[in-house]
Amino acid sequence: MFMNKIVFILSLIAASLSASAQDLSKFKLYVPAENAEKAIEAAVEKAKSEGKHVFIQVGGNWCIWCARFNDFVTGDRAIDSLMNANFVVYHLNYSKENYNTKLLAKYDYPQRFGFPVFLVLNGKGKLIHTQNSVYLEDGKQSYTRSGIIGFFNDWSPRALDPKNYTEQ
Repeated sequence: MFMNKIVFILSLIAASLSASAQDLSKFKLYVPAENAEKAIEAAVEKAKSEGKHVFIQVGGNWCIWCARFNDFVTGDRAIDSLMNANFVVYHLNYSKENYNTKLLAKYDYPQRFGFPVFLVLNGKGKLIHTQNSVYLEDGKQSYTRSGIIGFFNDWSPRALDPKNYTEQ
């Protein structure tokens, strides 16, 4: 009887863990048919008018780590607020339907780092940073909160404002 309860509890735990894992069949953050160049131009214009940078997450609906990053960031109010306060966010598709080859060449082939890979553009559309997401991972299932907060802080417009570095 006791052993049956243990097996039952372990089964429930296993079921809940698999249910909480991302279901990529429902993950539709990337739009392969979208004109990414025009969408990025619009994001840059918006960022410029709002005093922000553009955060581009390159990946695809096939990418489990892309889904994990999105869930991690949007599921944490503090990180989501930090990101949205400093960045206009765009999800650049990379898939067999549309590799966005010319656009990625413009940004120095960030796909060399795997997916997702993150690009930061300033309000003029200039690439100021490419981030290999593996450095923000925490083991084999998630990301590190402090790493992501550090990344968003380090590449925020305030962090790159020369006024913050004048000697008094």
